Order: sequence, then C-alpha cells, then structure tokens
Amino acid sequence: MAKTKSQFVCNACGGVSHKWQGQCPHCEEWNTLTESAAPAASAPRFEGLAGGAGRVVDLSAVEIADLPRTSTGNLEFDRALGGGLVPGGVALIGGDPGIGKSTLLLQVAAAVSRGMKVLYVTGEESAAQVAMRAQRLKVPSAQIRLLPEIRYETIAAAIDVEMPSVVVVDSIQTIYTDGLTAAPGSVSQVRECAAMLTRIAKTKNISVMIVGHVTKDGSIAGPRVLEHIVDTVLYFEGDAHSNFRLLRA
Repeated sequence: MAKTKSQFVCNACGGVSHKWQGQCPHCEEWNTLTESAAPAASAPRFEGLAGGAGRVVDLSAVEIADLPRTSTGNLEFDRALGGGLVPGGVALIGGDPGIGKSTLLLQVAAAVSRGMKVLYVTGEESAAQVAMRAQRLKVPSAQIRLLPEIRYETIAAAIDVEMPSVVVVDSIQTIYTDGLTAAPGSVSQVRECAAMLTRIAKTKNISVMIVGHVTKDGSIAGPRVLEHIVDTVLYFEGDAHSNFRLLRA
C-alpha cells in the first residue's frame, strides 16, 4: 500500500508547507504548523474547478424550500438546534469530560431511532458500557445500531453498509485515520477526521453529531478551525454541584 503523503497547515493563516517548521513562512507566526493529509495529486481538489464554468443563476430565481427537521425528543435541544436535526447538518457538542454529553446524545439517539436509523459510534467506551447506560436511563435502545470503533476508515465503511439517517460520534478525540501518523486526539487527527465526517454528512445527506471535549481554557480540544468545519457548535456547560446544565449555541 502506498504511503499517504502529509503536509503541514498553519492554524493561523492556512498556509501550506511541505515540512514542519517552528515558524510559519507565510504569516511568521510561531508553532502553528500541524500535520494533515495532502490531497491526491491525480484528482482535482474541487470538482467545479475541473469541469470548466459552472451554472450561473440569478439570485432572485433560486427556489427556497424549508429543510425538514427531525426532533431530538428534547424540546430545549431542538430549540438550540433551530428546530431539530437537519439532513446533511453537522453539530459539534463540546463540554468538560463527565458533564453529560454521552448521556444526552444517547437519549437523543433513542428518541430519533423510533422513526429513522441511527448509528452510534463509541470510541471511548465499550459496547457493554453504553448498554449499561441505556439500561440505567431506561431508554428504548432496540433500534440503535452501535459501533465500538476508533478507526475512521472502518467507521466510513460501516456508514456505507448501514446507510443511517443520523450518526453520533463519541468522541472526535478518539478517532484516527490511517492517512496520518499522528496519535488520536492530536490536532491533525481531530481536524482531518472531523473534515472527512463532515464530507460524508454532506454527500450522503446524513445528520452527524460529534462529541468534542473542552480544554481548561474553555475551547474545543483541537484547532479552532474545527469549529468552522461544522455547521453548529453547542457547548454543554454546568456547575459540578448543580442539578442543571446549560446548552449554549
């Protein structure tokens, strides 16, 4: 198997270098270069650029249709999402470890699975641990398809086979791709896997919910660009001594 080539992208300006350097040669910022998979040279990066001029239309002639939304089973969660889950939409749910992200998304998966197919990808816990949580929460889990896996290529293959309408990935910090040599949870792995999951959501019209842990300074663990890859960023917050949680969009 041919080795996947890597490139180094600056988190500050987006400049690309072919080798790691302490200082970005484009914007001269320090320690901002991170490894990512280089695009294949044999295929165009963007289809529109390879096929000549695209179809141009008048903005006033574009038909507007409301996207169908799927309720999460939680009215407040639906309100934070603007009415519910959108086909092809990607939501990033961030929060401190142990705040309740997995519990909330398991409840959402159970509610949504009553009307459509749900694939729950767990990278942090075993299948037995997820089953015990579902039993403790007393949620109907018979229709939830569970995949304990951290390798992106295996997850993508399972999505092709299962063809779910909703995919939950818990969490992005555990997922890795064979195309990068960095460890799971590294900046490059987090960004690359999130970008590829987003690409799957858009091409297959699947709603994807991604769990992301928050660092001590309150940001999603990984590059800030991760928040710009997805459509919606939700922060799950709350005092450790309080019974209430806040979901902030």
